[in-house]
Amino acid sequence: MKKITQHWTALGLVFAWSFVVPSWAADSQISTAPKASKPVATGTVTSEKQQVTQGPVELLPGIDLSGGKSMLLRLSEPALRISIGNPDVADVTLINAKEVYVLGKKTGVTNLIVWSANGKTSLRDVVVGLDAGMLQSRLAKWVPTTEPLMVDVMADTVVLRGRVPDAVKAHRIVSLAEAYTGGKKVINMLRVEGSQQVMLEVKVAEVSRTLLDELGIDINLTRTAGSTSVSLLSQFLSSGATALTVARANGMTNITLTAEMKKGLVKILAEPTITAISGQEGSFLAGGKIYIPVPQGGISNAITLQEKEYGVGLSFIPTVLEDGLIHLKVTPEVSELSQLGATVKALNGQVSVLPSITTRRASTTVQLRDGESFAIGGLIKSNVTEAIRAFPILGELPILGALFRSNAFQTEKSELLFVVTARLAKTSETVLALPTDSFKPPTRAEFMLEGLMESPPAVSNDQPSEPQSEAAPATPLKP
Repeated sequence: MKKITQHWTALGLVFAWSFVVPSWAADSQISTAPKASKPVATGTVTSEKQQVTQGPVELLPGIDLSGGKSMLLRLSEPALRISIGNPDVADVTLINAKEVYVLGKKTGVTNLIVWSANGKTSLRDVVVGLDAGMLQSRLAKWVPTTEPLMVDVMADTVVLRGRVPDAVKAHRIVSLAEAYTGGKKVINMLRVEGSQQVMLEVKVAEVSRTLLDELGIDINLTRTAGSTSVSLLSQFLSSGATALTVARANGMTNITLTAEMKKGLVKILAEPTITAISGQEGSFLAGGKIYIPVPQGGISNAITLQEKEYGVGLSFIPTVLEDGLIHLKVTPEVSELSQLGATVKALNGQVSVLPSITTRRASTTVQLRDGESFAIGGLIKSNVTEAIRAFPILGELPILGALFRSNAFQTEKSELLFVVTARLAKTSETVLALPTDSFKPPTRAEFMLEGLMESPPAVSNDQPSEPQSEAAPATPLKP
Protein backbone atom coordinates (compact mmCIF):
# COMPACT_ATOMS: atom_id res chain seq x y z
CA MET A 1 0.00 0.00 0.00
CA LYS A 2 2.83 2.29 0.81
CA LYS A 3 4.45 1.71 -2.61
CA ILE A 4 1.25 2.51 -4.47
CA THR A 5 0.97 5.82 -2.64
CA GLN A 6 4.51 6.84 -3.56
CA HIS A 7 3.85 5.98 -7.24
CA TRP A 8 0.80 8.23 -7.43
CA THR A 9 2.68 11.08 -5.77
CA ALA A 10 5.43 10.96 -8.39
CA LEU A 11 2.89 11.01 -11.23
CA GLY A 12 1.29 14.12 -9.69
CA LEU A 13 4.58 15.99 -9.57
CA VAL A 14 5.36 15.17 -13.22
CA PHE A 15 1.95 16.32 -14.28
CA ALA A 16 2.29 19.61 -12.37
CA TRP A 17 5.77 20.27 -13.76
CA SER A 18 4.46 19.86 -17.30
CA PHE A 19 2.20 22.86 -16.71
CA VAL A 20 4.73 25.07 -14.89
CA VAL A 21 7.65 24.83 -17.34
CA PRO A 22 5.79 26.13 -20.47
CA SER A 23 4.35 29.06 -18.56
CA TRP A 24 7.80 29.96 -17.15
CA ALA A 25 9.34 29.77 -20.64
CA ALA A 26 6.67 32.08 -22.01
CA ASP A 27 7.22 34.56 -19.22
CA SER A 28 10.98 34.49 -19.79
CA GLN A 29 10.49 35.16 -23.52
CA ILE A 30 8.20 38.05 -22.78
CA SER A 31 10.62 39.58 -20.29
CA THR A 32 13.68 39.23 -22.58
CA ALA A 33 11.99 40.53 -25.74
CA PRO A 34 13.11 44.16 -26.67
CA LYS A 35 10.58 46.85 -26.09
CA ALA A 36 9.53 49.02 -29.07
CA SER A 37 11.17 52.52 -28.83
CA LYS A 38 8.92 55.56 -28.82
CA PRO A 39 9.91 58.83 -30.56
CA VAL A 40 11.39 61.50 -28.25
CA ALA A 41 9.72 64.88 -28.61
CA THR A 42 11.97 68.01 -28.85
CA GLY A 43 10.90 71.61 -28.49
CA THR A 44 7.15 71.75 -28.28
CA VAL A 45 6.39 69.20 -31.03
CA THR A 46 5.48 65.45 -30.27
CA SER A 47 5.55 62.75 -32.90
CA GLU A 48 4.59 59.09 -32.78
CA LYS A 49 6.69 58.33 -35.85
CA GLN A 50 9.88 56.39 -35.50
CA GLN A 51 13.12 58.59 -35.69
CA VAL A 52 14.79 58.52 -39.08
CA THR A 53 18.42 58.97 -40.12
CA GLN A 54 19.44 62.63 -40.76
CA GLY A 55 20.78 63.63 -44.20
CA PRO A 56 23.40 66.23 -45.28
CA VAL A 57 23.25 69.84 -43.99
CA GLU A 58 21.62 72.34 -46.37
CA LEU A 59 22.75 75.98 -46.23
CA LEU A 60 19.83 78.41 -46.50
CA PRO A 61 19.72 82.24 -46.79
CA GLY A 62 20.58 84.07 -43.58
CA ILE A 63 18.42 86.13 -41.29
CA ASP A 64 19.09 89.82 -40.60
CA LEU A 65 17.72 91.25 -37.37
CA SER A 66 17.99 94.44 -35.41
CA GLY A 67 18.82 94.46 -31.73
CA GLY A 68 15.64 94.23 -29.64
CA LYS A 69 13.41 93.23 -32.58
CA SER A 70 11.92 89.84 -33.46
CA MET A 71 10.52 87.99 -36.44
CA LEU A 72 8.54 84.82 -37.24
CA LEU A 73 10.39 82.35 -39.47
CA ARG A 74 8.13 80.00 -41.47
CA LEU A 75 9.66 76.64 -42.40
CA SER A 76 8.94 74.70 -45.58
CA GLU A 77 8.99 71.34 -43.77
CA PRO A 78 7.99 70.26 -40.24
CA ALA A 79 10.82 70.48 -37.72
CA LEU A 80 11.72 68.00 -34.99
CA ARG A 81 14.12 70.21 -33.03
CA ILE A 82 16.12 73.46 -33.40
CA SER A 83 19.34 74.87 -31.97
CA ILE A 84 20.91 78.37 -31.84
CA GLY A 85 24.69 78.77 -31.75
CA ASN A 86 25.05 81.74 -29.38
CA PRO A 87 22.03 82.37 -27.15
CA ASP A 88 23.50 85.75 -26.10
CA VAL A 89 23.15 87.08 -29.65
CA ALA A 90 19.69 85.68 -30.51
CA ASP A 91 16.97 83.59 -28.91
CA VAL A 92 14.71 81.08 -30.75
CA THR A 93 11.46 79.34 -29.81
CA LEU A 94 9.70 76.60 -31.80
CA ILE A 95 6.06 77.72 -31.90
CA ASN A 96 4.86 74.76 -33.95
CA ALA A 97 6.28 72.36 -36.50
CA LYS A 98 6.57 75.05 -39.19
CA GLU A 99 7.03 78.34 -37.27
CA VAL A 100 10.08 79.57 -35.35
CA TYR A 101 10.15 82.75 -33.23
CA VAL A 102 13.55 84.54 -33.49
CA LEU A 103 14.53 87.46 -31.21
CA GLY A 104 17.68 89.59 -31.68
CA LYS A 105 19.39 90.39 -28.37
CA LYS A 106 22.66 92.14 -29.11
CA THR A 107 24.93 92.89 -32.05
CA GLY A 108 26.72 89.81 -33.31
CA VAL A 109 26.66 86.81 -35.66
CA THR A 110 25.48 83.26 -34.92
CA ASN A 111 23.65 80.43 -36.75
CA LEU A 112 20.43 78.46 -36.51
CA ILE A 113 20.20 74.68 -37.14
CA VAL A 114 16.82 73.04 -37.89
CA TRP A 115 16.31 69.23 -37.96
CA SER A 116 13.30 68.24 -40.07
CA ALA A 117 11.09 65.22 -39.65
CA ASN A 118 12.01 63.83 -43.06
CA GLY A 119 15.71 63.66 -42.19
CA LYS A 120 16.89 67.00 -43.67
CA THR A 121 19.06 69.45 -41.73
CA SER A 122 19.22 73.16 -42.60
CA LEU A 123 21.66 75.85 -41.44
CA ARG A 124 20.98 79.59 -41.44
CA ASP A 125 23.24 82.48 -40.43
CA VAL A 126 21.66 84.95 -38.00
CA VAL A 127 23.11 88.47 -38.06
CA VAL A 128 21.97 90.89 -35.38
CA GLY A 129 22.96 94.50 -36.02
CA LEU A 130 21.76 98.07 -35.79
CA ASP A 131 18.43 99.17 -37.22
CA ALA A 132 19.66 100.44 -40.60
CA GLY A 133 16.17 101.05 -41.95
CA MET A 134 15.17 103.32 -39.08
CA LEU A 135 18.46 105.25 -39.32
CA GLN A 136 18.02 105.66 -43.08
CA SER A 137 14.49 107.04 -42.67
CA ARG A 138 15.62 109.43 -39.93
CA LEU A 139 18.51 110.75 -42.03
CA ALA A 140 16.18 111.29 -45.00
CA LYS A 141 13.94 113.34 -42.73
CA TRP A 142 16.67 115.34 -40.99
CA VAL A 143 18.92 116.00 -44.01
CA PRO A 144 16.96 115.91 -47.27
CA THR A 145 19.00 115.10 -50.39
CA THR A 146 18.20 114.80 -54.08
CA GLU A 147 19.13 111.12 -54.07
CA PRO A 148 18.22 108.69 -51.26
CA LEU A 149 20.99 107.69 -48.89
CA MET A 150 21.97 104.06 -48.34
CA VAL A 151 22.74 102.83 -44.82
CA ASP A 152 24.44 99.46 -44.36
CA VAL A 153 25.50 97.74 -41.15
CA MET A 154 28.60 95.59 -40.71
CA ALA A 155 28.68 94.26 -37.14
CA ASP A 156 29.20 97.38 -34.97
CA THR A 157 30.01 99.64 -37.93
CA VAL A 158 27.62 101.78 -39.98
CA VAL A 159 28.41 102.42 -43.66
CA LEU A 160 26.90 105.47 -45.37
CA ARG A 161 26.62 105.57 -49.18
CA GLY A 162 25.07 108.02 -51.61
CA ARG A 163 25.55 111.49 -53.08
CA VAL A 164 25.24 114.82 -51.31
CA PRO A 165 25.42 118.32 -52.82
CA ASP A 166 28.08 119.76 -50.48
CA ALA A 167 30.55 118.84 -47.76
CA VAL A 168 28.48 120.51 -45.02
CA LYS A 169 25.61 118.05 -45.48
CA ALA A 170 28.05 115.14 -45.56
CA HIS A 171 29.53 116.23 -42.23
CA ARG A 172 26.05 116.73 -40.81
CA ILE A 173 24.93 113.24 -41.89
CA VAL A 174 27.98 111.59 -40.33
CA SER A 175 27.49 113.48 -37.05
CA LEU A 176 23.82 112.48 -36.86
CA ALA A 177 24.65 108.83 -37.60
CA GLU A 178 27.25 108.77 -34.82
CA ALA A 179 24.78 110.29 -32.36
CA TYR A 180 22.02 107.83 -33.36
CA THR A 181 24.24 104.77 -32.95
CA GLY A 182 25.61 105.88 -29.59
CA GLY A 183 29.11 106.75 -30.76
CA LYS A 184 29.73 103.65 -32.85
CA LYS A 185 32.09 103.77 -35.80
CA VAL A 186 30.66 105.32 -38.98
CA ILE A 187 32.39 104.87 -42.35
CA ASN A 188 31.71 107.79 -44.67
CA MET A 189 31.44 106.67 -48.31
CA LEU A 190 29.34 109.65 -49.39
CA ARG A 191 30.25 111.36 -52.64
CA VAL A 192 30.18 115.14 -52.69
CA GLU A 193 28.90 116.62 -55.94
CA GLY A 194 29.75 120.03 -57.35
CA SER A 195 32.95 122.02 -57.12
CA GLN A 196 34.85 121.71 -53.86
CA GLN A 197 37.74 123.97 -54.86
CA VAL A 198 37.80 127.71 -54.30
CA MET A 199 39.82 130.09 -56.45
CA LEU A 200 40.71 133.37 -54.80
CA GLU A 201 41.58 136.47 -56.81
CA VAL A 202 43.25 139.17 -54.73
CA LYS A 203 44.18 142.67 -55.88
CA VAL A 204 46.62 144.59 -53.70
CA ALA A 205 46.87 148.32 -54.48
CA GLU A 206 49.07 150.75 -52.55
CA VAL A 207 50.04 154.36 -53.20
CA SER A 208 52.74 156.01 -51.08
CA ARG A 209 53.72 159.69 -51.27
CA THR A 210 56.81 161.19 -49.65
CA LEU A 211 57.74 164.87 -49.26
CA LEU A 212 61.04 166.11 -47.82
CA ASP A 213 62.09 169.72 -47.27
CA GLU A 214 65.49 170.57 -45.79
CA LEU A 215 67.25 173.90 -45.26
CA GLY A 216 70.61 174.41 -43.59
CA ILE A 217 73.30 177.11 -43.36
CA ASP A 218 77.00 177.25 -42.53
CA ILE A 219 78.56 180.60 -41.57
CA ASN A 220 82.28 181.18 -41.09
CA LEU A 221 83.16 184.79 -40.19
CA THR A 222 86.58 185.98 -39.07
CA ARG A 223 87.36 189.55 -37.92
CA THR A 224 90.61 191.04 -36.65
CA ALA A 225 90.93 194.04 -34.35
CA GLY A 226 94.56 194.76 -33.67
CA SER A 227 96.07 191.65 -32.28
CA THR A 228 92.67 190.11 -31.52
CA SER A 229 90.92 187.79 -33.96
CA VAL A 230 87.24 186.83 -33.54
CA SER A 231 85.67 183.93 -35.51
CA LEU A 232 82.03 182.83 -35.80
CA LEU A 233 81.53 179.30 -37.02
CA SER A 234 78.10 177.71 -37.26
CA GLN A 235 77.77 174.36 -38.94
CA PHE A 236 74.08 173.60 -39.50
CA LEU A 237 74.40 172.03 -42.90
CA SER A 238 71.74 169.54 -43.90
CA SER A 239 72.11 166.45 -46.02
CA GLY A 240 70.73 168.28 -49.04
CA ALA A 241 72.39 167.79 -52.36
CA THR A 242 72.08 171.47 -53.40
CA ALA A 243 74.51 173.99 -51.91
CA LEU A 244 74.99 177.73 -52.44
CA THR A 245 78.31 179.21 -51.23
CA VAL A 246 79.24 182.89 -50.88
CA ALA A 247 82.85 183.79 -50.01
CA ARG A 248 84.98 186.90 -50.03
CA ALA A 249 88.35 187.03 -51.71
CA ASN A 250 90.24 187.53 -48.47
CA GLY A 251 88.75 184.32 -47.13
CA MET A 252 87.49 185.92 -43.96
CA THR A 253 83.81 185.49 -44.84
CA ASN A 254 82.38 182.17 -46.00
CA ILE A 255 78.64 181.42 -46.05
CA THR A 256 77.21 178.11 -47.36
CA LEU A 257 73.49 177.45 -47.81
CA THR A 258 72.13 173.95 -48.41
CA ALA A 259 68.56 173.15 -49.40
CA GLU A 260 66.71 170.16 -50.72
CA MET A 261 63.15 169.28 -51.62
CA LYS A 262 62.37 165.65 -52.39
CA LYS A 263 59.08 164.15 -53.57
CA GLY A 264 58.41 160.50 -54.00
CA LEU A 265 55.53 158.42 -55.29
CA VAL A 266 55.34 154.66 -55.04
CA LYS A 267 52.64 152.52 -56.60
CA ILE A 268 52.30 148.83 -55.81
CA LEU A 269 49.83 146.62 -57.61
CA ALA A 270 49.77 142.85 -57.23
CA GLU A 271 47.12 140.40 -58.36
CA PRO A 272 47.84 136.94 -56.92
CA THR A 273 45.44 134.11 -57.75
CA ILE A 274 45.45 130.81 -55.87
CA THR A 275 43.16 127.78 -55.64
CA ALA A 276 42.63 125.48 -52.65
CA ILE A 277 40.38 122.57 -51.71
CA SER A 278 37.52 123.23 -49.33
CA GLY A 279 38.76 123.06 -45.76
CA GLN A 280 42.46 123.23 -46.69
CA GLU A 281 44.77 126.23 -46.34
CA GLY A 282 46.27 127.97 -49.34
CA SER A 283 49.10 130.50 -49.21
CA PHE A 284 50.95 132.74 -51.64
CA LEU A 285 54.05 134.95 -51.33
CA ALA A 286 55.66 137.20 -53.93
CA GLY A 287 58.73 138.68 -52.32
CA GLY A 288 61.90 137.46 -50.71
CA LYS A 289 63.69 136.48 -47.54
CA ILE A 290 66.30 138.14 -45.36
CA TYR A 291 68.39 136.76 -42.53
CA ILE A 292 68.64 138.72 -39.30
CA PRO A 293 71.49 137.92 -36.87
CA VAL A 294 70.26 136.98 -33.41
CA PRO A 295 72.76 136.65 -30.52
CA GLN A 296 72.29 133.55 -28.39
CA GLY A 297 74.33 134.67 -25.38
CA GLY A 298 76.29 132.35 -23.18
CA ILE A 299 80.03 131.87 -23.04
CA SER A 300 80.51 131.41 -26.78
CA ASN A 301 78.41 134.47 -27.72
CA ALA A 302 77.16 132.58 -30.75
CA ILE A 303 75.03 134.35 -33.33
CA THR A 304 72.40 132.59 -35.38
CA LEU A 305 70.51 133.81 -38.42
CA GLN A 306 66.73 134.08 -38.26
CA GLU A 307 64.77 133.94 -41.51
CA LYS A 308 62.18 136.61 -42.26
CA GLU A 309 59.92 136.84 -45.30
CA TYR A 310 58.67 140.00 -46.95
CA GLY A 311 56.60 140.92 -49.99
CA VAL A 312 52.98 140.48 -50.99
CA GLY A 313 51.54 137.45 -49.21
CA LEU A 314 48.18 135.80 -48.85
CA SER A 315 46.84 132.89 -46.80
CA PHE A 316 43.23 131.72 -46.69
CA ILE A 317 41.08 128.76 -45.65
CA PRO A 318 37.90 128.27 -47.75
CA THR A 319 34.91 126.11 -46.87
CA VAL A 320 32.15 125.43 -49.39
CA LEU A 321 28.77 125.58 -47.64
CA GLU A 322 25.24 124.88 -48.83
CA ASP A 323 23.88 126.36 -52.06
CA GLY A 324 27.29 127.56 -53.26
CA LEU A 325 27.99 129.75 -50.22
CA ILE A 326 31.72 130.14 -49.47
CA HIS A 327 32.97 130.59 -45.92
CA LEU A 328 36.32 132.32 -46.20
CA LYS A 329 39.02 133.18 -43.67
CA VAL A 330 41.59 135.32 -45.45
CA THR A 331 44.77 137.06 -44.25
CA PRO A 332 46.44 139.34 -46.83
CA GLU A 333 49.76 140.98 -46.04
CA VAL A 334 52.15 143.50 -47.60
CA SER A 335 55.62 143.93 -46.11
CA GLU A 336 58.77 145.69 -47.27
CA LEU A 337 62.25 146.43 -46.04
CA SER A 338 62.55 149.64 -44.09
CA GLN A 339 65.10 152.18 -45.32
CA LEU A 340 66.07 153.22 -41.79
CA GLY A 341 66.66 149.91 -40.08
CA ALA A 342 67.24 149.33 -36.41
CA THR A 343 70.41 150.55 -34.67
CA VAL A 344 71.90 148.11 -32.15
CA LYS A 345 74.86 148.86 -29.91
CA ALA A 346 76.90 145.91 -28.68
CA LEU A 347 78.62 145.59 -25.31
CA ASN A 348 81.99 146.37 -26.84
CA GLY A 349 80.64 149.66 -28.18
CA GLN A 350 80.24 148.46 -31.77
CA VAL A 351 77.17 149.93 -33.46
CA SER A 352 75.28 147.83 -36.04
CA VAL A 353 72.30 148.61 -38.19
CA LEU A 354 69.98 145.64 -38.57
CA PRO A 355 67.36 145.47 -41.31
CA SER A 356 63.77 145.98 -40.27
CA ILE A 357 60.54 145.10 -42.07
CA THR A 358 57.45 147.28 -42.34
CA THR A 359 54.33 145.11 -42.45
CA ARG A 360 50.67 145.82 -43.17
CA ARG A 361 48.40 142.89 -42.49
CA ALA A 362 44.66 142.33 -42.34
CA SER A 363 42.69 139.26 -41.25
CA THR A 364 38.96 138.64 -41.51
CA THR A 365 36.30 135.95 -41.94
CA VAL A 366 33.41 136.44 -44.36
CA GLN A 367 30.82 134.48 -46.33
CA LEU A 368 30.46 135.13 -50.05
CA ARG A 369 28.60 133.78 -53.03
CA ASP A 370 30.36 132.60 -56.15
CA GLY A 371 31.86 135.64 -57.89
CA GLU A 372 31.24 138.13 -55.08
CA SER A 373 34.00 140.45 -53.85
CA PHE A 374 34.81 142.34 -50.69
CA ALA A 375 37.36 145.07 -49.99
CA ILE A 376 39.61 145.69 -47.01
CA GLY A 377 40.43 149.39 -46.90
CA GLY A 378 41.25 152.08 -44.44
CA LEU A 379 44.90 151.01 -44.11
CA ILE A 380 46.16 154.59 -44.25
CA LYS A 381 49.48 155.72 -42.85
CA SER A 382 50.42 159.40 -42.44
CA ASN A 383 53.71 160.32 -40.79
CA VAL A 384 55.02 163.84 -40.24
CA THR A 385 58.58 164.43 -39.01
CA GLU A 386 60.02 167.84 -38.13
CA ALA A 387 63.52 168.60 -36.88
CA ILE A 388 65.27 171.89 -36.02
CA ARG A 389 68.92 172.36 -35.17
CA ALA A 390 69.83 175.86 -33.95
CA PHE A 391 72.44 177.90 -32.09
CA PRO A 392 71.15 178.77 -28.63
CA ILE A 393 69.59 182.23 -28.33
CA LEU A 394 70.77 183.31 -31.80
CA GLY A 395 68.64 180.71 -33.51
CA GLU A 396 65.55 182.09 -31.83
CA LEU A 397 65.89 185.63 -33.20
CA PRO A 398 62.95 186.66 -35.44
CA ILE A 399 64.81 187.25 -38.70
CA LEU A 400 68.50 186.72 -38.18
CA GLY A 401 67.75 183.47 -36.41
CA ALA A 402 67.34 181.70 -39.76
CA LEU A 403 71.11 182.10 -40.22
CA PHE A 404 71.80 180.09 -37.08
CA ARG A 405 69.54 177.09 -37.53
CA SER A 406 68.64 174.33 -39.97
CA ASN A 407 65.16 172.94 -40.62
CA ALA A 408 64.02 169.53 -41.83
CA PHE A 409 60.40 168.66 -42.62
CA GLN A 410 59.34 165.25 -43.84
CA THR A 411 55.88 163.86 -44.49
CA GLU A 412 54.95 160.37 -45.65
CA LYS A 413 51.48 159.17 -46.61
CA SER A 414 50.42 155.77 -47.87
CA GLU A 415 47.12 154.00 -48.47
CA LEU A 416 46.60 150.28 -48.94
CA LEU A 417 43.56 148.48 -50.34
CA PHE A 418 42.77 144.77 -50.71
CA VAL A 419 40.04 143.54 -53.06
CA VAL A 420 39.23 139.82 -52.70
CA THR A 421 37.03 137.85 -55.12
CA ALA A 422 36.03 134.25 -54.36
CA ARG A 423 35.01 131.86 -57.12
CA LEU A 424 34.19 128.16 -57.30
CA ALA A 425 36.85 126.59 -59.50
CA LYS A 426 35.50 125.22 -62.76
CA THR A 427 37.04 123.58 -65.78
CA SER A 428 37.98 126.00 -68.53
CA GLU A 429 37.51 124.95 -72.12
CA THR A 430 39.67 127.74 -73.53
CA VAL A 431 43.46 127.64 -73.68
CA LEU A 432 44.98 129.89 -71.05
CA ALA A 433 47.17 132.70 -72.38
CA LEU A 434 50.70 133.11 -71.06
CA PRO A 435 52.55 136.41 -70.60
CA THR A 436 55.30 135.19 -72.95
CA ASP A 437 52.95 134.41 -75.83
CA SER A 438 53.19 137.89 -77.31
CA PHE A 439 56.95 138.27 -76.83
CA LYS A 440 59.12 138.01 -79.90
CA PRO A 441 62.86 138.68 -79.67
CA PRO A 442 64.15 141.41 -82.00
CA THR A 443 66.45 140.80 -84.90
CA ARG A 444 69.99 142.19 -84.89
CA ALA A 445 69.01 145.03 -87.16
CA GLU A 446 66.03 145.95 -84.95
CA PHE A 447 68.16 145.80 -81.81
CA MET A 448 71.31 147.54 -83.07
CA LEU A 449 69.84 150.10 -85.47
CA GLU A 450 66.36 150.78 -84.11
CA GLY A 451 67.03 150.08 -80.46
CA LEU A 452 64.05 147.77 -80.08
CA MET A 453 63.89 145.39 -77.14
CA GLU A 454 61.32 143.18 -78.82
CA SER A 455 60.07 142.74 -82.32
CA PRO A 456 56.77 144.49 -83.09
CA PRO A 457 53.81 142.14 -83.48
CA ALA A 458 53.09 141.06 -87.01
CA VAL A 459 49.89 142.24 -88.61
CA SER A 460 47.70 139.29 -89.53
CA ASN A 461 46.43 139.18 -93.08
CA ASP A 462 43.53 136.96 -92.11
CA GLN A 463 41.63 139.79 -90.50
CA PRO A 464 38.54 140.67 -92.50
CA SER A 465 38.69 144.01 -94.16
CA GLU A 466 36.23 146.65 -93.14
CA PRO A 467 33.12 146.55 -95.25
CA GLN A 468 33.09 149.34 -97.79
CA SER A 469 30.07 151.53 -97.85
CA GLU A 470 28.03 151.69 -100.95
CA ALA A 471 29.72 153.92 -103.38
CA ALA A 472 27.98 157.19 -103.85
CA PRO A 473 27.40 158.41 -107.35
CA ALA A 474 30.64 159.85 -108.66
CA THR A 475 30.77 163.58 -108.84
CA PRO A 476 32.09 164.72 -112.18
CA LEU A 477 35.30 166.64 -111.93
CA LYS A 478 35.16 170.18 -112.98
CA PRO A 479 37.33 170.92 -115.91
